[in-house]
Amino acid sequence: MAKEVTIIGGGIIGLSSAYYLQKEGHNVTVVDKSDITKGASFVNAGYITPSHFIPLAAPGMITKGIKWMFNSSSPFYVKPRLDKDFIKWSWAFKKSSSKAKVEKAIPVIKDINLLGRALYEDLKESNEFDFHYERKGLLMMYQTEKAGEEEWKVGQRGIVEGLNVTNLSREEVKKYEPNIDLNIKGAVYYDSDAHMTPHEFMKDMMAYLKSKGVTFYTNEEVTDISISNQNISDVQTANRTIKADEVVIAAGSWSPLLTKKLGVNVPVQAGKGYRINVDRPTGIETPAILLEAKVAVTPMNGFTRFAGTMEIGGINHNINPARVNAIANAAKSYYNGLEIKQPEIENADCGLRPCSPDGLPYIGRTKKYKNLTIATGHAMMGWSLGPVTGKLVSEVVSDKKTSLNLNPFNPDRTF
Repeated sequence: MAKEVTIIGGGIIGLSSAYYLQKEGHNVTVVDKSDITKGASFVNAGYITPSHFIPLAAPGMITKGIKWMFNSSSPFYVKPRLDKDFIKWSWAFKKSSSKAKVEKAIPVIKDINLLGRALYEDLKESNEFDFHYERKGLLMMYQTEKAGEEEWKVGQRGIVEGLNVTNLSREEVKKYEPNIDLNIKGAVYYDSDAHMTPHEFMKDMMAYLKSKGVTFYTNEEVTDISISNQNISDVQTANRTIKADEVVIAAGSWSPLLTKKLGVNVPVQAGKGYRINVDRPTGIETPAILLEAKVAVTPMNGFTRFAGTMEIGGINHNINPARVNAIANAAKSYYNGLEIKQPEIENADCGLRPCSPDGLPYIGRTKKYKNLTIATGHAMMGWSLGPVTGKLVSEVVSDKKTSLNLNPFNPDRTF
């Protein structure tokens, strides 16, 4: 039966949900407080990442975070603050950073990423879109033996999980980067990964959804949500009241501001990431993570993107020049002869990634309401998990059997 579905949030998760919901025959409305031209869905590295099966909340991250807290250019930074939600999230992160919990999360993260990649490929083959998509794998490039050994341990675990992973010498990396002089000792290569140019896909998807009758209300912030008998009856903005049979909250880092209004606790902290675009030929052909610096490098359609850092410091779009410079310096350190010019550095942008404490997204219904579905908390995997989350959301709303077991992603889970 066709339902009136209102999606709050127009990022990759919201648009993907709209896509699969309209395919199921529902009438879909998307509300977003921006004009859907910026944010994490536009500035990310564009990775589809079965290789990223270790959650952020892994053993040792607390120690690293404390060490990096005093370094303004560190790749992972947590700004301490006397905020109740942040303190609760930090405690949940600490509890989630156990070996047992990480082991339990690994196959779950791998499986949802693999399904996500398959769905991107289905979208590419559907002839409904014309977005850039390549599967060239991912090079985890290292400059120190220690980093190489640590990543190869992860790679060997990936092999156990069924991924194709190889440990490459510096000379063997030349097969993937023939035109670049690399200052590395070697790389761990995952052939499972793919990459895209995010803004092209977002533009394509918006145009497609509008052509199929999906309604968009942009630059409209949700101000209130009406409730009656464990049901949400409508969503209100300053301009209108939108009646809804079903509501999907896919507002990224802003999701907790909405769930709080409903008395639902969904612990999420905003993790800021930065990007630098180089619109000149760089010769870089294969996506890479510069391991020691935690910088992502993506050869996109017509330009190269350098992205990185995870800065947990609340909701703001303040750009820290030290972090942007750290990305530029890392790139120049790994790619001999690469120049990133000052105007490119000054043109850096940032986005906020919604981070759950345990590294797993929230996908599914909450017990408190019969017609509320939550889809947030994807952290650095938001792009990778866009279509798969959208498909799962559409299955939940349509009362269908879900493609994956949603228990690990339960929005009501405790930490």
